Amino acid sequence: MHYITDTFSNKILQTAGLSWLVAQIIKVIITLICDKRLDFTKLFSSGGMPSSHAAFTVSLASAVGFVTGFKSVEFAITAAFAFVVMYDATGVRRSAGEQARILNRIVDSLGHENISETGKKLKELLGHTPFEVFGGAILGVFIAVIFNIFA
Repeated sequence: MHYITDTFSNKILQTAGLSWLVAQIIKVIITLICDKRLDFTKLFSSGGMPSSHAAFTVSLASAVGFVTGFKSVEFAITAAFAFVVMYDATGVRRSAGEQARILNRIVDSLGHENISETGKKLKELLGHTPFEVFGGAILGVFIAVIFNIFA
């Protein structure tokens, strides 16, 4: 059972998890400020500012760099992983969200609310703008640096 406690005491995973959590909390705060409503569903939703995917993966790579060195194989692997995730967030996932928005409009204009098998609208907020990904990446580096200094 010690592997469970070892996992939760892993500073690299703690850094990445904290970055994800902070990014999600920032989304709740932004919604509160901009829309004047408290929406806790933002804690578990994708899309929006900042990208929690970017924050998580960049923080992971940064923490690995601090622990193993920025010339290490481990850092190279996690940095490459972070770039793939960020590219996907602004590319494929964002395109899928835009397509969902168009399909939902088509279904609405046809007046057939139950046109899909589920009867639900497609999720439109899947990906991120480059600015949202950049914001998440900066947040990830910031948290990794702070965590490295104080933890």
